Amino acid sequence: MNFKGKVHKFGNDVNTDYIISGKYKFKTLDMRELAKHVMEDLDPDFYSKVVKGDFIVAGTNFGCGSSREQAPLAIINADISAVLAKSFARIFYRNCINTGLPVVECNTDLIDSGDQLEVNLSDGIIKNITKGIEIPIKPLPDVMIKILNDGGLAPHFKKYGGFNL
Repeated sequence: MNFKGKVHKFGNDVNTDYIISGKYKFKTLDMRELAKHVMEDLDPDFYSKVVKGDFIVAGTNFGCGSSREQAPLAIINADISAVLAKSFARIFYRNCINTGLPVVECNTDLIDSGDQLEVNLSDGIIKNITKGIEIPIKPLPDVMIKILNDGGLAPHFKKYGGFNL
């Protein structure tokens, strides 16, 4: 799994209500509509800045808060290729894998908004093209890579009739 895109950086403790505000998550089941409001409370122009394949980068405890799957689904539908952070809230992390959104634990101190990145999950490396440096990442287990490649847990189950580990 390889991704290339531009960085949109946020800080620590970005909760799921910052990712998609509660004022939207119960008004529609249309994830493309919800995607228009991703990160809106932290950056009102976020959605208009995103180009397909871009990254959300953050500090620690990204995705804390509620356990609803709307947050990762809205991120996916905003055309973000992956979320990179120093750490993730556990339930958010698992919801990302289940919905097919790659999440990468790494040191984000050397990544700034606007940087161009190339992320290679298989090789365990982030290339910060803007800065000319490489950042090692915490590798995902093979089973998670397989689930992500299948588009999430539900498509994986449909494809194999259950877990195919």
